[in-house]
Amino acid sequence: MSAEIVPLKRPGAPVPSLDPMLELTAPGMNAVNAVILDRMQSKIPLIPALAGHLISGGGKRLRPMLTLAGAEVVGYNGTRHHKLAAAVEFIHTATLLHDDVVDGSDLRRGKAAANIVFGNPATVLVGDFLFSRAFELMVEDGSLKVLKILSNASAVIAEGEVDQLTAQRQIETSEERYLSIIGAKTAALFAAASRISAVVAECDERREQALDDYGRNLGIAFQLVDDAIDYDSDASTMGKARGDDFREGKMTLPVILAYARGSESERKFWQAAISGHLAGDDALAEATRLIAHHGALDATRDRARHFAARAADALAIFPDSAARQAMEEAARFAVARGY
Repeated sequence: MSAEIVPLKRPGAPVPSLDPMLELTAPGMNAVNAVILDRMQSKIPLIPALAGHLISGGGKRLRPMLTLAGAEVVGYNGTRHHKLAAAVEFIHTATLLHDDVVDGSDLRRGKAAANIVFGNPATVLVGDFLFSRAFELMVEDGSLKVLKILSNASAVIAEGEVDQLTAQRQIETSEERYLSIIGAKTAALFAAASRISAVVAECDERREQALDDYGRNLGIAFQLVDDAIDYDSDASTMGKARGDDFREGKMTLPVILAYARGSESERKFWQAAISGHLAGDDALAEATRLIAHHGALDATRDRARHFAARAADALAIFPDSAARQAMEEAARFAVARGY
């Protein structure tokens, strides 16, 4: 990757939007959505009902869009990437279903989480079904390299989720460990989704790595902003309950920074809160106040800007095009978004 960092914010620049990416990938997403709809079907009615509850419930579909946009930026004109983008979305959806069970979530994308509507056992099993469908699609593609990239990403995601679980309620969790966790549980699939476009287009290793770098850094920036949003947005905007991470004792960067910068009494508050001895709206309000007081949200977003800039910089080896511009704007959007 080039050491040059592309500035993400220019004076007087318009607010970043995902619209260019949506427009770029719209034709391909129609084909991807057709695959998703077809492959989520089953003779067991509960499976499409539960899968459809989440899949049709909104969401940015950013990960499959990365596969489609990557194909555009490398000039691929085939259709193999449509099924692979669907596989990427199935992997992502399966992890969301499993996450909601692990976290005991009540909301997902602004409506009741699948585990609340259908119960934990069905939610886990349908997640397994979607993982299986994803691997069917990979096998149908026939590329061992694609299979290796996406299967490895699936394993890394699971490792990241387990690592996050073991770090839960551990107040001494470091920023380095946090970045390792989000690099696995979020950024790995962003990177794989981007990289497989170069594989199906038979690009050289340099271009494969450039798309991998783009997706990985974008994924880290995306998760950093997600973790900031948990403390400065609301349920109607986020699509999930505000303060979920706090209530679950997750050591996200805003908490790590506020704890590191806090006084002795403030650290005692964090120790009690993250361990689960302080809970409720009053505790969340105090946590939010301390995070704001120590500039932890601004610092979290500053780090997100850094990784988003690295994502944009990774695209420098590709010729200027509408696809490259849309992908660069997606990186700016990842930082500027409020949802």
